[in-house]
Amino acid sequence: MSRLPAAFAHARARNRAAFIAYLCAGDPDFDTSLAACRAVVAAGADILELGVPFSDPLADGLTNQLAAQRALEAGMTAARVFELVRRIREESAVPIVFYTYYNLVFSNGVEAYVRRAREAGVDGLLILDLPPEEGAEAAAACRLHGVDTVCIVAPTTPEARLPRIAAATTGFIYYVSREGVTGVREQLAAGIPAAVARIRAHSPLPVAVGFGISSAAQVREVAALADGVVVGSALVNVIRDGVAARAGIAPALASRVASLVAGTARS
Repeated sequence: MSRLPAAFAHARARNRAAFIAYLCAGDPDFDTSLAACRAVVAAGADILELGVPFSDPLADGLTNQLAAQRALEAGMTAARVFELVRRIREESAVPIVFYTYYNLVFSNGVEAYVRRAREAGVDGLLILDLPPEEGAEAAAACRLHGVDTVCIVAPTTPEARLPRIAAATTGFIYYVSREGVTGVREQLAAGIPAAVARIRAHSPLPVAVGFGISSAAQVREVAALADGVVVGSALVNVIRDGVAARAGIAPALASRVASLVAGTARS
């Protein structure tokens, strides 16, 4: 069993949802980012979702846009992102998913990029702006190199597209619970139970829910419905708030993740 399904199976066996932590690779610099990744894994994250910094992150809200900007200004490149994964792999088998944009994959050569990602230790690719209808080359490269695909379903996704999305996914389906971009929200989006049920009618793969989840109470509510809970902007904000004193970022993240992971347990 590869690392992604094993992570969901491990969580399911303990009657909880998998906790998926999003961080932008290289934010605010390489060494602090590596410490941050290690901290969230040690604090209980089941899956690490690494945003690959990009100059035009259209699906991201201001929090994650600024994280990408910090990373790029600190010198993050594709090679440095792969190096970050290799450094994480030196001491952890946590599943790692790249959250990226197709331009970054295409410009490096699709097959070559997927091969390099796999060699570094990446388990899955979530290419935000690549619909399954246009993703045959990337899907073939992922099959060739044993990298799982993660596809998105949104509140606006028509029922007729769900079978195609399910067929293109090998890792897990990511339900984006809100229209628009990433960011912290005070309340969960409406309609999550019906959306998860609709996705499960088309796929046996795990369903993870993200966008706007920022508190243990929200994690607890989503964990009762889905196989995984994704938290991103709330963690990136911890990094943003700690930039002036970077040594404090890792322990602050560890504390925040531990409190959120506690919400994944099902009663």
